[in-house]
Amino acid sequence: MNIRHLRDPLVLAATGGGCGFVPVAPGTAGTAVGALLWWVALADLAIGLQVGIVGAAFLAGALVAERVTGRYGLGDEPAIVVDEIVGVAVALLAAPKSLPWVVAAFVLFRVADIVKPWPIGWVDRNVKGGFGIMLDDLLAGLLVAAILAIVRLALAAAES
Repeated sequence: MNIRHLRDPLVLAATGGGCGFVPVAPGTAGTAVGALLWWVALADLAIGLQVGIVGAAFLAGALVAERVTGRYGLGDEPAIVVDEIVGVAVALLAAPKSLPWVVAAFVLFRVADIVKPWPIGWVDRNVKGGFGIMLDDLLAGLLVAAILAIVRLALAAAES
C-alpha cells in the first residue's frame, strides 16, 4: 500500500516532510535532514536539553511510525525516515558543531544503519511496530556517538 498521502500530517512527519519519497536512498535523505536539523536547531543548546529534545523526538517518532504503518497497512516502509532523522541526531550528541564531525557522524551512522551490526540487526528483525522502526536507528546512533566520544577523548589526550 502507498503512503503518499501528503495531506496527512502524520505521513509528513514520518517521511521527514516528504524527503522519504526521494526515489533513491530515502534513508540517506532522512539522515541529511536529521543532520541539518541538528545543526540548525540543536547544536548550540546545552547537551542536557539536546538529550531531552532527541528523547522526546524518539517517542514522538515511535508513535507517528506506529500510526502511519497501522493506518496504511505497512511494515518498515523505506519512505518512513523519522527513524534516520532521530538516529543521526543521537549520533551527533557526541559531536561538536563542526562540519568534519558532522560528516563523520553522517557517514558512520549510514554505515551502521545499513550494515546493522549486532544488536542493531537483531532488533531490526525482531522488534516490530513503531518502536521497532525507531529502536534500531537509536542503537545505530548510540554506537556512532560512542565511537565519536572515544575519538574525541583520544584526540584530547593526544593534544595534552
